[in-house]
Amino acid sequence: MRLLIVSDAWAPQVNGVVTSLRALVAELELLGHEVGVLSPQDFRTLPCPGYAAIPLAWDVWTVAEKIRAFAPDAVHLATEGPLGWAARRWLKRRGLAFSTAIHTRFPEYVSGRWPWIPLGWGYAWLRAFHQPSRTVLVSTERLQDEFAGHGFKRLALWRKGVDLRQFQPRLEPGEGAPRFLYAGRLAPEKNLAAFLDLDLPGDKQVVGDGPLRAELESRYPQVRFCGYLSQDELAEAYRGASVLVFPSRTDTLGLVMLEALACGTPVAAFSVAGPLDVLRQGVSGVMDEDLQRACLQALNLDRRACAAEAQRQSWQVSTQEFLAHQPRLDGGLRAGPETMQG
Repeated sequence: MRLLIVSDAWAPQVNGVVTSLRALVAELELLGHEVGVLSPQDFRTLPCPGYAAIPLAWDVWTVAEKIRAFAPDAVHLATEGPLGWAARRWLKRRGLAFSTAIHTRFPEYVSGRWPWIPLGWGYAWLRAFHQPSRTVLVSTERLQDEFAGHGFKRLALWRKGVDLRQFQPRLEPGEGAPRFLYAGRLAPEKNLAAFLDLDLPGDKQVVGDGPLRAELESRYPQVRFCGYLSQDELAEAYRGASVLVFPSRTDTLGLVMLEALACGTPVAAFSVAGPLDVLRQGVSGVMDEDLQRACLQALNLDRRACAAEAQRQSWQVSTQEFLAHQPRLDGGLRAGPETMQG
């Protein structure tokens, strides 16, 4: 099958959406499918307001010719950005089937940054984007129920996975003082102060980058900020940590939790969606409204049990679930002179 993925999030961005899509592409190609990715790399871009590291395509009128050139058998719209909207518009006008996915709680993120924007407006905008989709993919049953309550239709499960080849465990607890690790974007919606304000033994380490980095480095000089790490370096950071701390209250899942567990590292988090869908209380993590208590109790969890939890959630299984929900374009599109590289 020739599958085209349209995504406003792609390398060199480092986030859960990009991680998921790159893993998906790799597994699809191993299965013999031909995959094209339509991303900001194929367009002229401008920096996203308030988050300059995210490029947004602006010459989106060329989306149609790029879709025709790849001649896909199926199209998946991964994001609700300029490219996603442009592809949606073109496919919808021609009555062509496509799938979409909800990766983030976008309305909550918008209201969190700009409180004067009503949450209901964000959900209305999100429903409008996904309304013509043949299948709207979400990561968990909890999200499926939640978005159904917000009026979304044709929801289906696409559970995310972890690269068990890349993230392998170190099962012995580290020597010396404990290390508490955060990995992810340094952005307001990640609720980082809830972790960085804690009085914990040992040291704190932050992996990742984002618009809050300079402010956080100034406010918390005792914390080690590492910036982005390569996959090998990230796996080593997980293995060297005593606990991964996940302070977000708004994530739809949290792939970093799966990656940490695969490395044998337990997780401390609030008892909210995301952690509730990934962690087994008292086995792979501790969830508590008192995040400090969760961090301290997580120190006592068995790293072997954490690694065993992650073994059940591979990208191979995730990819088969994704494929089961892909609608075919009726007859496909006539091949053009160009092809796109996945």
